[in-house]
Amino acid sequence: MVILEWIYFGILLQKKRLIVEKRRLGRTGHSSTVVTFGAYSIGKLSQPDADSAIQMCLDYGVNHIDIAPGYSESMERVAPWMPDLRSKMFLGCKTPMRTRDDVWSNVQDIMGRMNVDSFDLFQLHSVIDLETLDLVTGKGGALEALIEMQEQGLTKWLGITGHGPSSPATHLEALRRFNFDTVMFPVNASMYRNPEYREDSDTLIQFCNQNDVGIQTIKMIARGGWADKAKDCATWYDPYREQEEIDEALWWQLSQKIDTAPSCGEFSLLEKILDAGSRFQQLSTEAQENITSTRVSIDPEPKLAII
Repeated sequence: MVILEWIYFGILLQKKRLIVEKRRLGRTGHSSTVVTFGAYSIGKLSQPDADSAIQMCLDYGVNHIDIAPGYSESMERVAPWMPDLRSKMFLGCKTPMRTRDDVWSNVQDIMGRMNVDSFDLFQLHSVIDLETLDLVTGKGGALEALIEMQEQGLTKWLGITGHGPSSPATHLEALRRFNFDTVMFPVNASMYRNPEYREDSDTLIQFCNQNDVGIQTIKMIARGGWADKAKDCATWYDPYREQEEIDEALWWQLSQKIDTAPSCGEFSLLEKILDAGSRFQQLSTEAQENITSTRVSIDPEPKLAII
């Protein structure tokens, strides 16, 4: 009887850990967990440690992975898992290349590194301004290769990603030029203290919601820049570290009309983010505004529009 009670308790504990909420990722139709596994965090880990991180995400019920070729050795770390993982996780990948030919070379390299022959979502990575957008959408640009990939069955969906102050406005223009299926850009309460960034982000979110474009939001726990502080995390911004702070930051982000949020690049914070996701509570409009109004960055980060 005691053994059965402990088994039942273990089941309850496991269920409590699951990230239950899923949201439809726009027209892709995929029901993504509200937290995506951001594979940047395992790029510099040993294989055993990376294995533990991947298993942790699976234990929490995460069903969407975000990865890119520039994330150190992350592709090599997930490669042994791919025969099993492809049926369990929506695979979103990116290319930093700007021309059609360079993308095709990059895709072949990515497939070899990851041990995959197709993707669910393939994205133009870090398109942050109109100059870059002109390059990738112009004749011979990277977008041509993505369209060819989709036509050949190598990816189901196409997306665009970006960091920085001009990303929302750039992505809105991108959607006017081409019917991308998803966008990925930063949204957090610290950045929303910047009125221009907030207006641009809200405009993009509204457009995406109206046109069935999936929204992935990054930089959930960014609180400012490093300035002269010693850098003790793998993120290029200074993140929140305490569980209560992470809860508040993630819950604020997920209370916006977005679909899913990739976890940050610091491995030591991964479980705290997953735990916060498993306990997500929708914040009232009043609570959201209170958090935004009280966000004070110790050190601004212009690259993230944090003032």
